[in-house]
Amino acid sequence: MMRPQSLLPLVLLAGCTVGPHSLTTPVPLPPAQTPGAITPASGAAQQLGAVPAIVPNWWQSFGSAKLDALVARTLAHNDDLAAAEASLRQAQEMARVARGAQAPQVDAGYQAQRTQVSRSLSNPLADQNTFLYSFHTAQLTVAYPIDLFGAGRNKVRSARAAAEVAAHQLRAAQATAIANLVQAVIDHAALVAQIEATRAAIQDNRTLVALLEKRRNLGDVGEADVSAQQTALATIEATLAPLERQRQHQAGLIATLAGDAPGTAVALPSLAELHLPATLPLALPAEIVANRPDVRAAEAEVKAAAADVGSAIAARLPSLTLTGNAGGSSTRFFDMFKGSNPFFSIVGGLTQPIFHGAQLKHQQRAAEAALDAAKAQYRAAALQAFLDVDDAIAGLRTDAEALDAAARADAAATRTLAMTRRQVELGALGTLQLLNASSAASQASVQLVQAKAARLTDSVALYLASGSTPADLAAAR
Repeated sequence: MMRPQSLLPLVLLAGCTVGPHSLTTPVPLPPAQTPGAITPASGAAQQLGAVPAIVPNWWQSFGSAKLDALVARTLAHNDDLAAAEASLRQAQEMARVARGAQAPQVDAGYQAQRTQVSRSLSNPLADQNTFLYSFHTAQLTVAYPIDLFGAGRNKVRSARAAAEVAAHQLRAAQATAIANLVQAVIDHAALVAQIEATRAAIQDNRTLVALLEKRRNLGDVGEADVSAQQTALATIEATLAPLERQRQHQAGLIATLAGDAPGTAVALPSLAELHLPATLPLALPAEIVANRPDVRAAEAEVKAAAADVGSAIAARLPSLTLTGNAGGSSTRFFDMFKGSNPFFSIVGGLTQPIFHGAQLKHQQRAAEAALDAAKAQYRAAALQAFLDVDDAIAGLRTDAEALDAAARADAAATRTLAMTRRQVELGALGTLQLLNASSAASQASVQLVQAKAARLTDSVALYLASGSTPADLAAAR
């Protein structure tokens, strides 16, 4: 009989888990951004750092019920999110599989056999005159792998880390889907505004063509002047079709993100209905690392890779298994457990790898290389997050300057065109000045629309870069 004290070394070994335990991956932190106000002279002001780093339902800050409805539909019907959720469920179930593999495995079996032996052979039964008989066997088998060096525990940790990666990837997919939708809505609204400005410019140029044709009939200008203005009109008209095509593409993209087929009628807000968020988050570097789902996913990848290293190390060390089975055998079904028919066995096995052609050593080295790659990817993800925030804040500040310039240019171009048109009507100026003024006014109106849209776009970018996705967003589906 095995004495209790002889089990002590096995108990101590079973609590040993090999592998890397220090997963510190230093990342250079940028200086914290300075809170402050962005106050353009020609647009709404924005305050950086006036709200927490995480802004739940940040899209609602644009003040559009139509946008809110589109986001809700996207969260409910987007196919990419459905795939990410399915991947999360799969990873969670695989983690449970890995955990279950470390528990004792119990199997029950029953076998019935009908046999006829030759009279010339020795009969295995007590009655030597019986040559045709049935044989019944029932048994219960229990197998238990003793995890001496943590191979199984490391597999469980790796599977749990993979599930954690999938959870963060789902949050990243949700954040990306929402940001892509809001961006597509902004782009669509900006294109609609550009189309309206282009149509207004076309109408102005048609009026100018009619004016020059009238003056040509009176002999004030020549055919070349009329042709030049007609060329300018045709040039502006040619820009309308590409804008309309881009608008239709954005409308189809919005429908697709929301889980609908392109061409589905959807209520979309105009640029005037999208209000610029008055307050924006300004996260500290540590908050960015803690909140960004892609950075958190990269961190979980490091955990999984470290656990895989532990599994590879444990594969080179001894492994112990205990197997036991018990049952009964008889020629009669109800006699299997009577008399001397029951049986049992207990087997313990200890295996130490000796020679595998250096396979196990190279598997460990491959796992260690994968861990180094995961650490580098984590650092890259964190640095990219810092860059995204820096770009978004720089964009917001320069957008305000661009908006002021675009607003001044639009106002000046509009005044210039009005004065030039009046002077052309009076015959004081030629068509060259009119062409220049008309072209400048058309370009200025489009640039003003683009400058307004850029502030909305960079606001979305800052929300996304800061990791502003509610932790319980998955429950919204």
